[in-house]
Amino acid sequence: MNIPFVDLKTQYTFLKLQMDPAIQGVLERSAFILGPEVEAFERAFADYIGTKHAIGVGSGTDALRLALEALEIGPGDEAITVANTYIATCEAITHVGATVRLVDADPQTYNMDVEKQEAEVERRNVERGGLKAIIPVHLYGQPADMDPILEVARRYHLYVIEDCAQSHGARYKGRKTGTFGDVACFSFYPGKNLGAYGDAGAVLTNSDEIAERVRVLRNHGQRVKYEHLVVGYCSRLDNLQAAVLNVKLRYLDGWNTTRRSRAALYDQLLRDVPGIVIPHVLPELEPVYHLYVIKVTDGGRDALQRYLNEAGIATGLHYPFPIHLQQAYAKLGHKRGDFPVSEQLAAQGLSLPMFPELTDEQLQYVADKIREFMRHGR
Repeated sequence: MNIPFVDLKTQYTFLKLQMDPAIQGVLERSAFILGPEVEAFERAFADYIGTKHAIGVGSGTDALRLALEALEIGPGDEAITVANTYIATCEAITHVGATVRLVDADPQTYNMDVEKQEAEVERRNVERGGLKAIIPVHLYGQPADMDPILEVARRYHLYVIEDCAQSHGARYKGRKTGTFGDVACFSFYPGKNLGAYGDAGAVLTNSDEIAERVRVLRNHGQRVKYEHLVVGYCSRLDNLQAAVLNVKLRYLDGWNTTRRSRAALYDQLLRDVPGIVIPHVLPELEPVYHLYVIKVTDGGRDALQRYLNEAGIATGLHYPFPIHLQQAYAKLGHKRGDFPVSEQLAAQGLSLPMFPELTDEQLQYVADKIREFMRHGR
């Protein structure tokens, strides 16, 4: 049996009768930049998440960068995020000239450790006075613990920018991720729960002022063509990608429900396997399982990955190196051991196949091979 990590081909086959006419309509009208499909998607996605504004941009990374610039965060400022994230979260901070400040992940949820975050905010606020924002990441589709993050942000007058690149439709205490911070940033990279057919992203906010700044920044700093108010960027969601997203958005809730059922079956089959730790979900959270990440606690993660690959099962590592051990961020001055939870997850975490079309038979095969390896395979 061959099981892909993500199966976008099967998804396209299911959507083909709707997707092909949507794309063909854009081609026939030859309206490719900031056209009606973009406007329709921005309205629909804002309504879906529950914000006043959604502004389509070129990628999730651009969404983070433009959000920071719209909040006027730049040189001399600092933003706190978690060491266990994809590098784009930190790249955006660096691109606007601000300084990345890291905290460790929570050992159960793998999201930002809210106690360490509070301690770092207190220390940075007293020592430097340049701290401007907290960027929680809803990693793997598991919502971060937003209440304590928001309380600290209010106490110290900090912006909150939600990194929702992996959490389309996830809920924290009944509210969708993306509705808690001053700004939320989404990626529509093809493999996401809501994925385009190329790079795409969006900035969401309830602030008219922030929304207007992002709209200007994404389009070369102009409201009216050739009248440039600021130095901006070329980061516009194109109509082809918006057409794809308009079709897929109708199915997102159903796909997320199916992902949760796939995760529940993984939980059931792997819960009692020695050496395997399944994902932990806090009460009152509704994750969307962009990724299903187990921990292999006996040092055999890489060997298990090879064993599964030989059995035709594709897996992933999210992420094999935490931010503070990346060469790109050596200038922060951190060393191995500074963020032990993030380092442990980098060494032990293994992402299993996770997509709505994953069958019971395929999932059972994955679980059987993991159990087989943990008992006999090493």
